[in-house]
Amino acid sequence: MAESGRSLTYRSFMNREYAFKHSPFEKEFEFYDCVKAGDAENVKKLMTPLGGSGSGVLSDDPLRNLKYHFVITIAMLTRFCVEGGMEMETAYTLSDLYILKADKCVCTDDIHKLHYEAVMDFTEQMKHIARGNIYSKPVVMVMDYVYDNLHSRISVEDISLETGLSEAYLSRLFHKEVGVTISTYIAVKRVETAQNMLKYSDYSALDIGNYLAFSTHSHFISTFKKYTGMTPGEFRKKYYRSNWGENKNKKSKS
Repeated sequence: MAESGRSLTYRSFMNREYAFKHSPFEKEFEFYDCVKAGDAENVKKLMTPLGGSGSGVLSDDPLRNLKYHFVITIAMLTRFCVEGGMEMETAYTLSDLYILKADKCVCTDDIHKLHYEAVMDFTEQMKHIARGNIYSKPVVMVMDYVYDNLHSRISVEDISLETGLSEAYLSRLFHKEVGVTISTYIAVKRVETAQNMLKYSDYSALDIGNYLAFSTHSHFISTFKKYTGMTPGEFRKKYYRSNWGENKNKKSKS
């Protein structure tokens, strides 16, 4: 059989098995390519609802159907990101994390929210990898040091000693390329990490602040509010496992 014939047969098989139409099929791979490239803007444009039209039905139970589709999506994200340069261990750790989170979801809204979070998380990770082609090597070294040491006290002096570059040079270069000071970048990354911990862990705000090496709990609160507009307590109340507890209670009463 000619190569074109084999290709057509495979495409027909995919269309039949997974109810793909030509345009959605092409768009799906364009979507995964954008995730692989760390292109968050186009990922948001191309993202479609999980288990939407043309996805096929994998279970008569709506929640289980979405969970199955979620696992498939995570598998695809993992594969594309590994191909794009993500360390295999990192990719599979993320995959396991989100599949475990999906297993705890008790309503379809939870799965849809988790789907968006997972896609954007993989995209952000790939953006972090791709930035090696955007930022100079010293700036990438600073970013990597911050990423690896969020739970410790970090100073420009520490980074200077680690990289072997002068504090003045690093500070000027980082601000020029990233647009913020190193200290601001550190604060933002700590707040972003605190947001995820407040959403998806049972650690108290006090423990999270201590873990992320804020000097005092009041410093954690003021810094968190500066970048989010809310205190850690207000953020947790609003976003902690969004409505999971409420949904669990409803389910147990039904």
